[in-house]
Amino acid sequence: MTNLRISDAAALMGVSDDTVRRWIEQGRLESIRLENGRMGVRGQDLVEVLRATHAETPAPGVIVAASARNRMRGIVTRIVKDTVMAQVEMQAGPFRLSSLLSRESVDELGLEVGSIAVASVKSTHVVVEIPES
Repeated sequence: MTNLRISDAAALMGVSDDTVRRWIEQGRLESIRLENGRMGVRGQDLVEVLRATHAETPAPGVIVAASARNRMRGIVTRIVKDTVMAQVEMQAGPFRLSSLLSRESVDELGLEVGSIAVASVKSTHVVVEIPES
């Protein structure tokens, strides 16, 4: 099972360290003691907060400028496997990503809900938009 530092949990959620600490104080997220003695959270618990927080994907709003990066670090929030394929969903800050890959790849990577992973996006067609000012 993956355990995270407060700062890592905050980065994955796209919030400040203080926000994560407030959630712990409010009982919204359970804290644990990490091996180094510092306060942290379990990846699985973070996923539950993510699911509740990001139950609906917000509309992107009016775009002023955008250019997505090709690699996004996030936390695995859902895995659906059949005999050959698997669907892996991740939350990387405010972005929800979904990927289809072989079940064998998921098993070899040891992916499970709460795992930290990096999504690499490769495309021959990337749209860059600049919205009205």
